[in-house]
Amino acid sequence: PDYGWDRVCEQHFGTHPAQVFFDWNTAPHVQAYDGRATKRPYTREELDALFEHADNEVARAGASGRKGWQPAYRDAVMMKIAYGYGLRFNELRHLQTVDFARNPHAREFGAFGLCKVRYGKSRRASPFRPRSVLTVWRWTPSILEDWLANGRGAPDGLELFCSERGGLVVESTLLRRLRRYCDELGFSDGLDIHSFRRSYATHLLEAGWDPRFVQDQMGHEYASTTGIYQFTSDEFRRSTLRAALDRTMNQALSPDDRSGPS
Repeated sequence: PDYGWDRVCEQHFGTHPAQVFFDWNTAPHVQAYDGRATKRPYTREELDALFEHADNEVARAGASGRKGWQPAYRDAVMMKIAYGYGLRFNELRHLQTVDFARNPHAREFGAFGLCKVRYGKSRRASPFRPRSVLTVWRWTPSILEDWLANGRGAPDGLELFCSERGGLVVESTLLRRLRRYCDELGFSDGLDIHSFRRSYATHLLEAGWDPRFVQDQMGHEYASTTGIYQFTSDEFRRSTLRAALDRTMNQALSPDDRSGPS
């Protein structure tokens, strides 16, 4: 719309505003968002249902004696760890058994107090960016302990998750099973492997964790990148609004303590 500010500026200052920033004189944003706008995070209820369904599939495969028991168990653990640490798939598939360590400030997690991510997303023409992700969910160590003791077996390498042929798991393998589970559970569209990472950031922020902590956990250089991952639920927005309105009303109705004694 024409607001007429150019003419007002010319009248008062003899000139008008002009664009000064262009593609050729500004820094490019090379750390692009690695998700898609059509995708969404899982709700907590969906995660509970998905993980329970995955566990039931493992139990069903084990009871039937079919060959697919270990891949079903591996994929169930990969889903939980992807959410448990907010990992990208490439970070997840490259995890090794030596990538976990104790956190002296959170001894309750034992040997799984932090996860060392060696294949963090790199900038353009740069090597992978490693980072350490602190364990935050109390159930995470038990998932890893059970997988190492009963599911992983004894492969020659250090890889935490191996394919049936001994190599790294490819994304299509996990995505195919995930899509089947989501279809069987009747989930709406917009969910994929990266949705675990979206859910991790969203649920931490909704739970009141400091945004800078979440930013570091996600491996983002800029807070604006983390903000893209925040898909707060309708219930969270409603409760936040209600709490703010109640707080404002209580402050308005409370007596003014600054008046002093009469």
